[in-house]
Amino acid sequence: MSEQIASIRRTPRHTTRTPRHTTRTFRHAARTAAFAPTPPTTPTAPLRTRAALTPATALHALRRGARQVDAATPASRDRAIDALRAFAILGVVLGHWLVTALVARDGGLSTVSPLQHMPWLAPISWLFQTLAVFFLVGGQVATCSLASARARGDGYARWLRARLTRLLRPVAALLALWSVAAVALLLVGAPMATVQTLVKLALSPLWFLLVFAGLTALTPLVARLNPLWPFVVVLHVDVLRFGLHLGPSWLGWVNLVAGWLVPYTLGAAWARGELRSRRSAWVLLLGGTAATALLITCAGYPASMVGVPGAAISNLNPPTLAAVTFGLAQCGLALLLRDRLRRALARPLAWAVIAFVNLSAMTIFLWHQTAMMATTAMGLLAGRLPGLHTAPDSLGWAASRLLWLPVFALALALCWTAFRHHEQGPARRRNRASQVIRRHIPSARSSRHA
Repeated sequence: MSEQIASIRRTPRHTTRTPRHTTRTFRHAARTAAFAPTPPTTPTAPLRTRAALTPATALHALRRGARQVDAATPASRDRAIDALRAFAILGVVLGHWLVTALVARDGGLSTVSPLQHMPWLAPISWLFQTLAVFFLVGGQVATCSLASARARGDGYARWLRARLTRLLRPVAALLALWSVAAVALLLVGAPMATVQTLVKLALSPLWFLLVFAGLTALTPLVARLNPLWPFVVVLHVDVLRFGLHLGPSWLGWVNLVAGWLVPYTLGAAWARGELRSRRSAWVLLLGGTAATALLITCAGYPASMVGVPGAAISNLNPPTLAAVTFGLAQCGLALLLRDRLRRALARPLAWAVIAFVNLSAMTIFLWHQTAMMATTAMGLLAGRLPGLHTAPDSLGWAASRLLWLPVFALALALCWTAFRHHEQGPARRRNRASQVIRRHIPSARSSRHA
């Protein structure tokens, strides 16, 4: 106590002291707070906990997202067109997985087809060679898009730049990756023949993309072209090649443009409203089927609608008259299915799947061969596996190949995750409205929802 008193006495006189009235005020406030009744507390909302992910909750979230996609789609959009495009892309991807195999031979890798050993499986190619449907849809969409651009006052150059940008943007990533991969393989001592096989297989989708881009650029010229004109060109080229055995060696490559111009101009005719009747669709289907059957059975054309390594004639490389007539039958079937597809895609979940495939169509198409090779290479870590590394010479190989399909789908999904932004463009800012779908803002029930 004495020390405290001494300390107070040693305090300088100029030290700041709290005024007495302020001290009394503080004491009064403290007594008031001590004896005042405790105010009622506002009940707080219970904390929301994230529900455990179960198949039921996942399905509910999937359906809710599908309904949002369905609500954001303009009513004027023809969903059948998107469905045909998705089926065409997925048909090509699945077909390549089933009829193409990489087999180790003579110290390197080579491409082999099960159709070499089992030619009676050629009808399988009729299901998965769907490029004609893609060109049909491409001609329809490009013709409608050009008409809309002209109505808005946009010029041809601006329209073409917009059409080709998304089409060709993913190509740069594919070329860059395989340029690096080819150099790396050569540096580690891979045989040149193996590197050529891999690069040729990975870049094989580009021929289709270049032809499609060229026809897109020619849309103003061919939008009103009668499909019979390019069909006649294909007919005369094949007569010279296979009937009279005349003409230069490059003559068949004229069909690379003329052959795919047939379904493309059919799509333009569809856009003009000339193929609305079911009668025209039946004529294409039945006429194309009959012509294809006659060409295969009587004119010596191969039954396979895809290229077979070692075959004397390929229906696809370049396109032959049989491939064109087969494409006419496919286009007729596609036109017949339009109404059924529209009814089926009225279901939100089905439409969401089709919309998803269309948003990444070029990414899936360009990278599916790379995914196939990645699946084959990763399988080597487990040894020589049937369906991946064995010769495709039996039905057992085909059954094993089907069992490996989920692994191939997973590899393709990884490629899609890594490279889809090259097709869809850079991510939009959060406060920027989407140019693809309409934004739906929920009602502001509270400040949090708003």
